[in-house]
Amino acid sequence: MTPDDKTTPTGHRSAAADSRAAADTALLEAFGGVRGMVDTTVPGLVFVLLYTINRDIHLAAISALGVTVLLAVARLVRKETLKHAFSGVFGVAFGTIFAMMSGDAKNFYLPGMLYTLGLAIAYILSAIFRFPLIGVLLGPMLKENLSWRTRNPGRFRAYTRSTWAWGLILLAKSAVLFPLYWWGDATQLGWVKVALGIPPFLLCVYLTWIFLAKAPPPIDVIAEMEAEEKAERERKSQVGAAAADPVLSEWTDQIVSEARTESADRQPPPRH
Repeated sequence: MTPDDKTTPTGHRSAAADSRAAADTALLEAFGGVRGMVDTTVPGLVFVLLYTINRDIHLAAISALGVTVLLAVARLVRKETLKHAFSGVFGVAFGTIFAMMSGDAKNFYLPGMLYTLGLAIAYILSAIFRFPLIGVLLGPMLKENLSWRTRNPGRFRAYTRSTWAWGLILLAKSAVLFPLYWWGDATQLGWVKVALGIPPFLLCVYLTWIFLAKAPPPIDVIAEMEAEEKAERERKSQVGAAAADPVLSEWTDQIVSEARTESADRQPPPRH
């Protein structure tokens, strides 16, 4: 057994561990992680808490919007990604406008509820049409892009199952909230929405992690492209060196000519 043979299993395990760690990190980053849950939950909690205490829509809505802006500023100061913070700011801003213009506190939650329902439908449709959104989202982050669609059927199945899980869980969440919006009061809707903020999200992330943990590792198409480019550069460099050296070029031509001659000699005689 050669030294290379001895280290190969360890190398495979190390590569698999690195791939798994990268997938876990990408999964958390894609969906906002703990900070994302805070950014999406705290403003709604502030609104329903203040509205429950004093029944003042304007105070509750403006306070929730202020908290959202402060969270976005905190991300900016820490030089963190703002995509989740901005989505929270826009969602709370629309909710604030809807609630204050209509005079109905329940409308504060309507934009977020519509977004959740639309996202659920998008997940389900993408799974039905075999273009699962979880794969589209995570593929570039894992350097596999869309290679899982044609070259990695195991990951294709895992992404499809994950997308179904997100779609169905978010659809179930909408099925709970919309009846409360139509027939319940603002306080009931607010507290239920806060309660359903984090648990469904954690369940979706957990199921996604389970499905991907059982799937084959991603194909690093970025590394493949870099390797092909490196090989092409080396080939061009060798060709250029051979062309610059007359002796080497003549020797290369001679080898090629002899190889062609030997190949012709091996050809069977034609049949008459």
